[in-house]
Amino acid sequence: MHFGLNEDQTMLQDSVGRYLEGASELALVRGFVDGDPALAAELQSGLMDLGVPFVLMPTEQGGLGMGVLEAALIQEALGRNVSPSPFTAAYGMVVIALRTCGDSDWLGRIASGEVVMGVGATEAIGAREGAGLALSGDKVSGRASFVMGAEAATHFLLTTGEQLLIVERGGAGIEEVALTTIDKTRHVVNLDLKAASAHLVSGNNHGEAQSKMIDTGRVLLAADSLGAASMMLEKAVAYSKDREQFNRPIGSFQAVKHMCAEMAAKLEPCRSLVWYAAYSQDHVPEEAALTSRLAKAHVSEIAKFVARTSTEVHGGMGFTDLLGLHYWFKRIGANRQLLGGPQAVREEAAQLQGWVA
Repeated sequence: MHFGLNEDQTMLQDSVGRYLEGASELALVRGFVDGDPALAAELQSGLMDLGVPFVLMPTEQGGLGMGVLEAALIQEALGRNVSPSPFTAAYGMVVIALRTCGDSDWLGRIASGEVVMGVGATEAIGAREGAGLALSGDKVSGRASFVMGAEAATHFLLTTGEQLLIVERGGAGIEEVALTTIDKTRHVVNLDLKAASAHLVSGNNHGEAQSKMIDTGRVLLAADSLGAASMMLEKAVAYSKDREQFNRPIGSFQAVKHMCAEMAAKLEPCRSLVWYAAYSQDHVPEEAALTSRLAKAHVSEIAKFVARTSTEVHGGMGFTDLLGLHYWFKRIGANRQLLGGPQAVREEAAQLQGWVA
């Protein structure tokens, strides 16, 4: 039996990766971070041309009807290139939620390109003091924090904890506050709502949809960190071959060899963990919740280790903007906390297995 990617999956990841190598090169990412929004719009258009927004979309809406594994492979490529794309939020989580609820109207609007949707799910995991939404009729009030996918969003999918609803960006009664996070390659916002108009997602299975949405988001964040950490490892190895001390490449020193080998040994098993967690979302539903938590928690820790060690291999140069390692370092740090940090997610995993009350 073959355990690995098939030819189509490999081709999908390779084609997206090749596109991003040119379209999301470091110089363009720097421009986005410095305030030029053009890159996000160009990536949105380019990924649309590649069919990325149709990967998880049901075939009835003109999509490709693929699974979370294919989405994770794309997300890994985005992480490798620190691409300022709302794919994780606006695509994966939202489409899974709407698919589960059977809301074909909003799925169709996303498929047509009319709507690009960000998502706020923090309140379903652990709301901060003063945050949370309350729905009264077709009006919603409260605060949605750490809303992802604000780069190009026209609408936001939010949750009250029990119900999923959609609000239009810039609508009456909606105040948007940009959050300053360590990761400048993606935009995260808070939304303060005061009797803002809301569209309730159709269907009665909002609880199931919310759970699947969060599980999918955690897998995609793990895949993003896997891609970012893989690139940091490759950069460390390449630098150790070029940088010389005492007329020798530093890669010939045993200490540096051990650092690179340890990064590779810790990171490579994460790939199969992420792939299986993504595969489980569609094909092993009884393991989907647990594997998403294990992948999110474990990859967060390993990616943090790789980010730190790669920077150490680069020495003082690792802290400079010249190499730009900090873009990957900070992206990994942000992924670690979004949708729950490792400690919180591990506690959820323990509860699922009956290890804690």
